[in-house]
Amino acid sequence: MHVLALRPEPGLSATLEKARALGLAITGLALSEIRAVAWDCPDPARYDGLLIGSANAILQGGAELARLTDKPVYAVGEATAEAARAAGFRVAMTGSGGLQGVLDAIPGPCHLLRIAGEEHVPLAAPQGVTFDTVIAYASVMLPLDPVAPLLASGETLVLLHSAASARHFAAECDRLGLALAGITLAALGPRIAEAASTTEHGGWRAVHTASSPDEAALLAMASQLCQDGYSIPVLPPAKP
Repeated sequence: MHVLALRPEPGLSATLEKARALGLAITGLALSEIRAVAWDCPDPARYDGLLIGSANAILQGGAELARLTDKPVYAVGEATAEAARAAGFRVAMTGSGGLQGVLDAIPGPCHLLRIAGEEHVPLAAPQGVTFDTVIAYASVMLPLDPVAPLLASGETLVLLHSAASARHFAAECDRLGLALAGITLAALGPRIAEAASTTEHGGWRAVHTASSPDEAALLAMASQLCQDGYSIPVLPPAKP
């Protein structure tokens, strides 16, 4: 049983390192590439802090970020917080269960600037908290061909970190005509699992969702699934 991670760098290398430390046999492919998007920083005086849902917002933010380094960062998780600190920001809060949970914990009154990717999770601001959103990066999808032989050769557990990658992975499996009966999906969250649900060439062997939307939970689940032989379905296989 082999694990396949599909995410852009630099996250891919970090995932491979963590997975191998757990003893997983894993292969990685950057199924997408993160590219910066030109953006104009609004007046920094309007904002009390920055809401950051991915380290890519910091890594791809470009020169406009320099106007905001005095603003506290509310980060979705530790990897994002580390990227913010490395760029000279002060981290006011680090979440562990998704960006909505971070937003819900921020006391008002507070007006935030969310620096996000082109595809981002919708958020509902709690009472007393407001935010504006700017787009600083986008994900460009790449072909699945380099790992098609691995996917066709037998049982593979595929790690999915984003809804965009999940949709593209399913589409690429259709394009390549891959039989899906030997492919099990392990998704970071339910929205990501649902994004991979539609294919033309049959259903996945099983679809599993991590207990919480963080990579530690995803890799722990992957490790357990490998030990169990992928035998514990969390979600039903997608319909053909």
